Amino acid sequence: MTSTSATTELDARLRAAAEAIAHADGLLICAGAGMGVDSGLPDFRGPAGFWREYPALADAQLAFEEVASPATFRRDPTLAWGFYGHRLALYRRTVPHLGFSLLRTWGERARYGAFVFTSNVDGQFQTAGFDPANICECHGSVHYLQCTQPCGQSVWPADAFIPEVDEAQCRLVNALPRCPTCDALARPNVLMFSDAAWIADRTDAQQQRLAQWLAQVERPAVVEIGAGPDIPTVRRFGERSAALRHVPLIRINPRDAAVGRNGIALPMSALAALEAIARAMEGITPLP
Repeated sequence: MTSTSATTELDARLRAAAEAIAHADGLLICAGAGMGVDSGLPDFRGPAGFWREYPALADAQLAFEEVASPATFRRDPTLAWGFYGHRLALYRRTVPHLGFSLLRTWGERARYGAFVFTSNVDGQFQTAGFDPANICECHGSVHYLQCTQPCGQSVWPADAFIPEVDEAQCRLVNALPRCPTCDALARPNVLMFSDAAWIADRTDAQQQRLAQWLAQVERPAVVEIGAGPDIPTVRRFGERSAALRHVPLIRINPRDAAVGRNGIALPMSALAALEAIARAMEGITPLP
């Protein structure tokens, strides 16, 4: 395929994506880690990417799966909170890229608005102004805490916890957060690897609201962004949602954009694809 024909094919896909979004009565956004890369958030794709961000963990030869586990909170809590505390501080100061605003605008135009289904624990959609009631964080959120036991205490916001991290050692240097009920160590309300203690109450409530939203939408636009096949939760949800409603899945991914026959593959970064869709949408009249 020549570069000219490839460009023409991509333009056609962008136009199809723009029409699907403009003509939808609801926007279902299915987002993975690739959504935040254009905001400057790290991509932990493979050990090299993880260790590049956390050299202290590279020196110790600790993989992401080892650090992001309840076992590390039991064995070495200052290391575990060094990692998650650094991430919490990073997410708090990160400004979402323009693509979030474009998605929010498109959702506001749709009759039933937008709903987000994401495996990201960073809270970027809330920071970007999306209605928290219309966000489902299937792996939880680092902005909420829970007891490590757990003792029965519900999930609570992490707002009062200000982590101080020695980045060279990847260790928390201020006081560890505690459970307000039993004073045991607190941890992020995030689904970790080999995690039997995650309290899913908050996510379960979000999933119920998502199911109620989907029940009323007739012709949603399903946009999957930055969700890879290694942990396929977001991909499977987007594929199933599109198939049940006989609408195309719009898949945005710079490396893994392949999609089924009725899908729209956009091998681009999140921001580049969303800005290109916005340009393609000019002149398209939304359906009532």
